[in-house]
Amino acid sequence: GYRFEVGGDWGNYFRYLEAVKDQSFAGVLALSDPGYMILSWLSVEMGWGIYGLNLISAVLFASGLVMFCRGLPRPWLALAVSMPYLVLVLGMGYSRQGVALGLAMIGLVALQRRSVLGFVVWVVLGATFHKTAVLLLPIAALASSKNRYWTLAWVGVVTLGAYLLLLAESVDDLISSYVEADLQSEGALVRLAMNALPATVLLVRWRRFSFSDTEGPLWRWFAIISLVLLGILFVTPSSTVVDRIALYMLPLQLVVFSYLPDVFGRRGGRNEGWVVLVLLYYAAVLFVWLNFATHAHYWIPYRFYPLEGAL
Repeated sequence: GYRFEVGGDWGNYFRYLEAVKDQSFAGVLALSDPGYMILSWLSVEMGWGIYGLNLISAVLFASGLVMFCRGLPRPWLALAVSMPYLVLVLGMGYSRQGVALGLAMIGLVALQRRSVLGFVVWVVLGATFHKTAVLLLPIAALASSKNRYWTLAWVGVVTLGAYLLLLAESVDDLISSYVEADLQSEGALVRLAMNALPATVLLVRWRRFSFSDTEGPLWRWFAIISLVLLGILFVTPSSTVVDRIALYMLPLQLVVFSYLPDVFGRRGGRNEGWVVLVLLYYAAVLFVWLNFATHAHYWIPYRFYPLEGAL
């Protein structure tokens, strides 16, 4: 929350603060991504600036991440898996989408506890920070194991309403900005492959995962969608669109790799060797990203507000 000039979109968030500086609260509600705009407005009104905005965003993101990890077999391993990309790149680089995913992860916890309504509420709340979170809503209907047709009906209505309220007005801009401009994301293939790997493990070794009847369909759909997105990447005119949508599939990595020691090792055992392999894999991911990623210089060196921005 107190990072200083860290992340590729650092400068963009000052524009949000400028956009709400002279707005009334009612005016802020009418802006795009109203949840994030309300936080921006509050930060301006209270004199907190960019650091207050980032701190609140970080708390929301981290709360969702921790709640999600606590429901997995090896919470600390899942948290370690989240660090190289989910935390460092998404949480620190794409603040709005980070908050959206953090709130969506709380929704995923609710969905695993059979609360479709809870999932929908948290995802819609997340969509007020980054409108693309609306795309997660149909998963509630796909993963539902009870009253499927009724769930499909009401979730479909909510999805349509959320789309019309939050996303519809921006579709033309998104198409012109990403698709027609042929915008490409460097490293998109690697990032989607990182989702495809656990997706393949889950589908191939399905019977080794001790999912409940609610969790099973949910993560199977996450795996299928991750593989479909990888295929779409090769035919789409804009890899950036696919790359941004795939960010919402990142929780699959935490799920699969927290289960992986039991999937390939002795069920219920410590399986330290597999745990170490998972940690080494993500340590390698972090090393490669920090040393070879095109935009890694926006994170290096990591700078902290009290030591830099206040001087």
